[in-house]
Amino acid sequence: MEKTNVENLFEWIDQTTELIQQYDNAPYLDCLTGTLSTLFYRDIPEETDKELSQKLTDELEGAELESYTNTEIRKAVQLAILKGMKGSTQQQHLMTPETVALFTGYLAEKLTKGRENMRVFDPASGTGNLLTIVLEHLGNVSSVYAGEVDPTLIELAVLNANLQRKEIEFFHQDSLRPFLLDPVDLIVADLPVGYYPDDVRANEFELKASAGHSYSHHLFIEQSMNYTKEAGYLILVIPDFLFDSDQSDQLYAFIHEYAHIIGVIRLPKSAFKSEKNTKSILILQKNGEGVSAPKQPLLANLPSFNNTDAMNDILGQINTWFSENMPNQE
Repeated sequence: MEKTNVENLFEWIDQTTELIQQYDNAPYLDCLTGTLSTLFYRDIPEETDKELSQKLTDELEGAELESYTNTEIRKAVQLAILKGMKGSTQQQHLMTPETVALFTGYLAEKLTKGRENMRVFDPASGTGNLLTIVLEHLGNVSSVYAGEVDPTLIELAVLNANLQRKEIEFFHQDSLRPFLLDPVDLIVADLPVGYYPDDVRANEFELKASAGHSYSHHLFIEQSMNYTKEAGYLILVIPDFLFDSDQSDQLYAFIHEYAHIIGVIRLPKSAFKSEKNTKSILILQKNGEGVSAPKQPLLANLPSFNNTDAMNDILGQINTWFSENMPNQE
């Protein structure tokens, strides 16, 4: 069987990364940044080992970006990142599954239909996979922003965006600290889950814990709300237990005060590595002039993404919900 473009490009990225690893003796993800940088800039850093430099120059002759679409590039880079993350124990080093990101993009397209010159922000962008997939669904975007604290992940995200020819402004910082950013029309994020270690900073949030460390996923919801325009939307990939925790009453009251819940969509367990990682999608609209809650929120349990008939059925129901509850978006 003839290999696809995605397979060919992934093989080139993978082999080149392993080549760099032989000389640098560094983790795969760190060497991957060297591969993607070489691919994008078509240049080898001067300090590179002479033998490695010659091998990379030879490798470059076999990779022409112009022969790949943005989607093919994204998928090939995604496969390489997934390989580098395999076995990773760090929660923030888990990529948003492709199917979940695609579904988020579909929702973003439905919600923002008719809006022009949109500004989009992902405050927990990781390698940029969720954000770049969402952008593939939106044709009405004027500017895009992303925040990420992890140096390796943000380096991969910048190169990922560059290779896909997507203009994104990145903030390398703790995303729960203030951003030099005006509020945006749409926020998408796969919320980091866990405790936030900086109690002093957490103390500035309404959703701070009354005792002990605060939940970072709660603080991220408040931070996201702060950077959303009035009547803007938030599409958040949340842990399944979000509204069942010991601080959920406080969270629910906060959301009720500042926004309307547009919908909660339970994602299939099969989309995640393990059942404890199962997530849902929370859709919010920030309060603003002329904003009112939908007649009934969009509540759905998604079947396995592999079950085409069941997925088509649920998508039909979701489309009907949008036409009945949010006719301006149709």
